[in-house]
Amino acid sequence: MAQRIDPHLWQRHAWMNRLQTAVLVVVLATLLATVGWLLWGNDGILYMLVFCAVSLLLQPLAGPELVLRLYRAQPIAPGEAPELHALVERLATRAGLPSVPRLYFVDTPIVNAFSVGSRNDAAIALTSGLLARLDLRQITGVLAHEVAHIANDDVRVMSLADSLTRMTSVLSLTGQILLLVNLPLLLVGAAVVNWLAVALLIFAPQIAMLVQLGLSRVREYDADLAAVALTNDPEGLASALLAIERVHRGWRTWLFPGWGSPEPSWLRTHPATEERVRRLLELARREPPEQDHDDTPPFIASSASGRTPRYRPGSGLWY
Repeated sequence: MAQRIDPHLWQRHAWMNRLQTAVLVVVLATLLATVGWLLWGNDGILYMLVFCAVSLLLQPLAGPELVLRLYRAQPIAPGEAPELHALVERLATRAGLPSVPRLYFVDTPIVNAFSVGSRNDAAIALTSGLLARLDLRQITGVLAHEVAHIANDDVRVMSLADSLTRMTSVLSLTGQILLLVNLPLLLVGAAVVNWLAVALLIFAPQIAMLVQLGLSRVREYDADLAAVALTNDPEGLASALLAIERVHRGWRTWLFPGWGSPEPSWLRTHPATEERVRRLLELARREPPEQDHDDTPPFIASSASGRTPRYRPGSGLWY
């Protein structure tokens, strides 16, 4: 049975995540400005603030085509996958997007999907591995998650955070090189070193990376919640996440427990799948409010929700 999430709950979570995102971006910008100050004094703060402002203004100008070309993504014509196009169109309408994201296909066995662009010009890429292994209900959850990223402008936020992190790394390396160049002066006592500033220059890239990872995890939780608000089907997205996790871990998990997640949780770009699934299933167990018949998600016919993917010779796609 379709579940409908309380809109007040969704809005409360969404505003909390936006606040956390703003705080994390401010922390990154402050860290970058501090590194600039250590290198060039007060002028360095101005330089870094200008860089942040320019990055924020230029982010919308970077279209999704460059990223899609790097992945050798091919457009999916409406005639090749009419069901997928119909799903994305309905999701985009529900999310209030001004335009429907374009669909692309990446020929790789990796089970993945990603979105690029902005609310006005976006694209969603699906891999052959994902289309071959997930059923239509699970694919709907994945598409809703990517549409939520686009609606929340997550691509722009994460691109900005990535730019700030990269710039912090460049400035940190510059500072360390300058320190090595002036090492002879330090040895003879002709210069004084602020070791606290040196430590900040050394560890600034790691601090920025951890902040960026925290930002990424916040946006993933927000996208999960928004996806459920779009489809009213938390179980569908939870099932997709579990299926993707099983593929990623594969047979090695059976032989080597823990192989699938070798890195510490605080170094992951995405939250742990178990935690995401737990939150989704908690939403599914909530008592749904009274709803009109029109609120029932029309995305999937009951006869097709568990349909296994099949190969389409004309397009070379699985769906």
